[in-house]
Amino acid sequence: MSGTFSDFAVLRSAPAPTVGADDEVDTAASKPVSQEKVPLTAVEPDGSPRGGIVVLHEAREIPESLKDLLRALALEGWLAVAPDLFHRGHGDDKEVFGDDLFADFDATSDWLVQRGVYSDCIGVIGFDDAGTAALIVATSRPVGAAVSVAAAGIVEPLNSDAIALVDAVPKLQAPWLGLYGENDPHTPPEHIEALRDAATRASVATNVVSYSGVEHRADHPREQPGSSDDTDPAEAALVDAQTRIFDWFDSFMR
Repeated sequence: MSGTFSDFAVLRSAPAPTVGADDEVDTAASKPVSQEKVPLTAVEPDGSPRGGIVVLHEAREIPESLKDLLRALALEGWLAVAPDLFHRGHGDDKEVFGDDLFADFDATSDWLVQRGVYSDCIGVIGFDDAGTAALIVATSRPVGAAVSVAAAGIVEPLNSDAIALVDAVPKLQAPWLGLYGENDPHTPPEHIEALRDAATRASVATNVVSYSGVEHRADHPREQPGSSDDTDPAEAALVDAQTRIFDWFDSFMR
């Protein structure tokens, strides 16, 4: 497996120039997006990639846990890449949704395609609010598969650029897996159940999994692990969640 490396993806240009009633070109509308670039952190597999996975995240600096995930995906044959969604410098309290999210995802997808990945073999995964972003991406981009972990904003949108997940999930264009901890105060059981019900109206495969006894992210090891007993719900959830994530991409991106 190749090591972790940094690169940039170029944002696509703005739409073509528009012509008004007086036949004058609107130069403001034709101005490109100043060749703005999205910083990327990536890990390549040994040999040709079987596909690519875009890892959306909320970190301003890439933590070691995220690099571990990228490496784990690369070991499975995926070209794994994590774009920096905060490169515009809007501030730490600005979550990235709306046009900025789609622009950054499109640029990252283009970067993958330029490296030999077919567009229908690009998946997306996100965690926490970035998990919300991953679902939203899968409603308007023809990705191969999508996974959201602890995605908030189920019945109320996270901000004015987002959409409530119960309204978004019926519009999915790609198979989607959602993983939740039942004891998470940000995603209470009744919200998870409402999302599960809304997902039945999607035209693609969906699966909403919730883990009893788990407060937040089932995929994430505890900072202070408790009993290693197989009956520990958190330990069992950890193994199950990680397995489901890899199996989901394996099943739908071949």
